[in-house]
Amino acid sequence: MGKLTKNDVEHVARLARLPLSDKEILKFQKQLSEVVTYVSELAAVDTSKTKPTSQSTGLTNVTRPDISKSKGLTQEEALSGTESLHNGYFVVPQILDKKDR
Repeated sequence: MGKLTKNDVEHVARLARLPLSDKEILKFQKQLSEVVTYVSELAAVDTSKTKPTSQSTGLTNVTRPDISKSKGLTQEEALSGTESLHNGYFVVPQILDKKDR
C-alpha cells in the first residue's frame, strides 16, 4: 500500500472523531502515507532466522525494595492542623447520599 487518499484520511478522522480542516487532511495524508510506506518496508525485512522473543534485555522483575524513606506522621501530628475532629478522625462534608451506599 502506498499513498493514502483524502478519503482514507477522512475515514480515519471520522473513526477517531477528529474534526479536520482540508489543510489538516492534506497534511495528515502526507504524514500517514509516509508511515504506511515505512511499515511496508519493515514488513519486507527477512526475520525468518530471528528467534521470537517477548523482550530483549533478559531482565526480569527489575524493582526496588518498597521501603519508606520517612517515618511519616503520627495520628496526633496529622490531626493537629484541623479543628474538625470527631473521635480521632477528620470531619468532612458528606458527599454520598444514603441511597448511594
